[in-house]
Amino acid sequence: MPKHPVIAIDGPAGSGKSTAARLLARKLGYTHVDTGALYRTVTWLAIERGVDLADEQALAAVVPAIQVRFEPSADGQRVFSGSRDVSREIRTPELTRQVRFAAASPLVRKALVPVQRDFAERGPCVMEGRDIGTVIFPDAQVKFYLDAPLRVRAERRWKELTAAGKTVTLEEVEREEAARDESDLRRSTAPLRRADDAIVVDTGRFDVDGMVEHLAGLAAGRLGGGRR
Repeated sequence: MPKHPVIAIDGPAGSGKSTAARLLARKLGYTHVDTGALYRTVTWLAIERGVDLADEQALAAVVPAIQVRFEPSADGQRVFSGSRDVSREIRTPELTRQVRFAAASPLVRKALVPVQRDFAERGPCVMEGRDIGTVIFPDAQVKFYLDAPLRVRAERRWKELTAAGKTVTLEEVEREEAARDESDLRRSTAPLRRADDAIVVDTGRFDVDGMVEHLAGLAAGRLGGGRR
């Protein structure tokens, strides 16, 4: 059992995990742990050090040095590696194309398990990813599996991309989301899977505020009225 309460949020791309986790953590006063940012930080630091991303052992050796911490900010969340704010560096299109090496590496994933678990030693947290309730915290006090119809998830992603000035059709985004689902479900290491005791939430039924209130109410029930 984690030292402090852990709310594990898993689900496919576009299901609303990041938004839900960030706002739920803010509402409860918990730390929001974006596990995707950990893989991005590993990738960023490896590139900074000139590590061959295809060298799995060398990439995994970077993990102890990432020293990630998260801080809430007005526009979301800041990510630090040591004393350096890497929030922008880890979100560039170039790095996004490279993060697949870390995400697909069994050695990197194994090395990051204690890093992720350590957050629960420091305080209560809301942790999002694809294997939080099944691999990282199978004994988490609260587990959510967020999902939504493929079309709904694709529309969300399409709106994000067009708002950022990208020219892409909804159909293209939907095909990409479907391909990503297939990859996540079939990968050999930590595939996307719903924990047997996870609460399934269809985020397509809610607006953002309604979803956060719904999750907070369910979490309070599991945590005995919101104890920490």
